[in-house]
Amino acid sequence: MRRLKRHHKNTLRLVGILAIALAIASTVKLATNYVPFVNKAYMEVTGVRANLTINFGRQGTFTPHWKYLAQGGEEKSGLQAVIKNVQKLEPTYIRIDHVYDFYDPVKKDANGYLVFDWVNLDKEIKVIESMGARPFLALSYMPKALSKSNELDLPYSWDEWKLVVQRTIEHVSGISELGIAGVYYEIWNEPDLFGNFKTTGSKNYLTLYDYAEKGAREARGVLPFKIGGPATTAFYRNWFTDFFTYAQRNNLRVDFYSWHIYSKNISSFEDSLQMAGELLKRYPRYLNTQFVISESGFTSENDPGYDTFFGAIHALSMFATTFQKNAMIFTFEIKDGLGQGKYWGRWGILTHEKFGVPAEKPRFAAIEFLNAMTGKWLDLRGQGSWVKAFATYRKDEKTLRLLVTNYDPYGTHRESVPITFTNLPSQKVRVKRVDFLGQTKELSIEIQEGVLKTEQLFEPNSAGIFEIILD
Repeated sequence: MRRLKRHHKNTLRLVGILAIALAIASTVKLATNYVPFVNKAYMEVTGVRANLTINFGRQGTFTPHWKYLAQGGEEKSGLQAVIKNVQKLEPTYIRIDHVYDFYDPVKKDANGYLVFDWVNLDKEIKVIESMGARPFLALSYMPKALSKSNELDLPYSWDEWKLVVQRTIEHVSGISELGIAGVYYEIWNEPDLFGNFKTTGSKNYLTLYDYAEKGAREARGVLPFKIGGPATTAFYRNWFTDFFTYAQRNNLRVDFYSWHIYSKNISSFEDSLQMAGELLKRYPRYLNTQFVISESGFTSENDPGYDTFFGAIHALSMFATTFQKNAMIFTFEIKDGLGQGKYWGRWGILTHEKFGVPAEKPRFAAIEFLNAMTGKWLDLRGQGSWVKAFATYRKDEKTLRLLVTNYDPYGTHRESVPITFTNLPSQKVRVKRVDFLGQTKELSIEIQEGVLKTEQLFEPNSAGIFEIILD
């Protein structure tokens, strides 16, 4: 009976809040600056609080999905100035776009034949390799030598576009040329925006991909590589289904499917991956296709949060939410473009070198923080609406680590989080809490029969790593 009463009371409370929100909307037509208040009120009532349980007895291998960085088309001078900074992050892949219009490798000779000069692109690829990473190349935009008008137009000849892609792969992945294995070739960058491509009509992205795939298929003397696309501005259901329907009908190779996400709503990242996984089941041949979010952030516009703690907590929460979701997620971007000042709300995790030694922003520190999470994953249950987490174990260090984030775009939600570790193999442990860009505290916690329990307070937009050292 008590349970029924409590349920009835909570239901009335929820109805009351929703009624107030609707009343405000209908009486004052809800000016845009009131919308966050309504969303926040609704979230506080409907949101789920975390109750984390970590099972040491269930472990598995994983690949960190945060060691991927992307640079946009800020300037042609490239990333030379930030090599040492980026090396510290130990990236696996670095993505660059504007391969054809920035580095200008494609020209025509006096007889109208295509000729290739890879010097400028090679310099940037060497920078990427010096950072300890492999190149992820967005093959964009249309070379001047091929285009009907500008870099966003169609080529005069689709066969020439096919040849350009073939020669690019043969140069970068070719055994007798650069000889780099495992390169990703992403066909175009944000085709729905840059070029206004569709999946139907005369300016059809599917045709662009089809000829690029044919070029990749005809590449000779190359090491293993991956090809995919379309790197749309967001996850679009119709693009996904049109793409794979066309690929299946035409027997095209698709190693990965990519899109971009910029959202303060962390669930957008997880939801897009879940939808992609469900839709892919319709195409049995492509069930092993990898998902790539080749640009990520909390907004596609300039925003002061990219220079502050907020951007870092958003990133930590996003990576915790998408942990073990079969995706590569690229942080956008590596270095700010040149602005009027050192900090101007640009997307970079590093400032521009014009203003002195590039400064490492909080989002840079967030990736360093994530790099502590190595080893094997541990089974974790009980994440909430605000609190996200994942856990790992390093056997050689005898150390279990739990990353916990409390992200709230409104900056007000604080939460006391119950945390339980089960099946621990040792009766003696040492526990530390390492707050992101904050203090490190030793915790005194008892362990009984392999179970450790604690409850920890997390302020709005905060994160920490708990280290349990097994003696």
